[in-house]
Amino acid sequence: MAGNSQSLWRLGTGRDIDCAVDRIAGIVNVTPDSFYDGGRHDSVAAAVAHGLRLAQEGADILDVGGESTRPGAAPVPDAAEIARVVPVIAALTRARPDLPVSVDTYRAGCAAAALQAGAVIVNDVSACTFDPGLLELVAERRPGYVLMHSLGRPDVMQRDPRYDDVVAEILAFFEEKLAMLVRAGLPEDHVVLDPGIGFGKLPEHNLAILRHLDRFAVLGRPIYLGLSNKSFFGSLLALPVTERGEATAVASALCAGKGARIHRVHDVAMVKTALRLAASLAA
Repeated sequence: MAGNSQSLWRLGTGRDIDCAVDRIAGIVNVTPDSFYDGGRHDSVAAAVAHGLRLAQEGADILDVGGESTRPGAAPVPDAAEIARVVPVIAALTRARPDLPVSVDTYRAGCAAAALQAGAVIVNDVSACTFDPGLLELVAERRPGYVLMHSLGRPDVMQRDPRYDDVVAEILAFFEEKLAMLVRAGLPEDHVVLDPGIGFGKLPEHNLAILRHLDRFAVLGRPIYLGLSNKSFFGSLLALPVTERGEATAVASALCAGKGARIHRVHDVAMVKTALRLAASLAA
């Protein structure tokens, strides 16, 4: 059943995703230094095989990234990022043309190359601020776009982040950036909103955001949430990074009840089970 205009996420090439039901974006990191799985899938063959496994487990989107955005991460050269992600995106779209592929990048050059290779979504941690050319590109090409809140670049974003009211400030940020994107030429129904858990936030900020996710519904766009194995699970529950899968699944299910609709995760099967159970209990 097709969703209403607020639940539809329009993608490039005329495709869309109905976010009236929960969707999962499976993470395909083609990086040596990502906080959870750095180096596990840093060859084209390994990354493609991993992406296809996530698709079999039920991923609705595959999100391919070539630069770690963990706190403190250093940037990589543009050419290196492109060389990492483009062959993987091209292979995944050939193998699964039915499955939308996303590129996790803030660079216009990488986004352009990824879209040319078959990606239909740009997942941007910068809200088009790190590379001004990205705004022009997404306005012209009109892919799906993940608008995320962050405080600065990954290498500095965790240096004493402060808010008076974190939820209100992110709401104001989203309103401003949505207006910017629409003025540039990207229709609002191509945009979903990611509050950026762990990106320039202390554990108390992350908890406040998650407790009040329903407040973001006023903006009328689907909420995209990246909780997977994040450090605040370590702070809150004293869990090492390799033991946060169950916490991720439980938190994803709870946040679905508060309005999160696209869940970006490493363990697709576990989160899919949790989301199905939560939806059944809420029916």
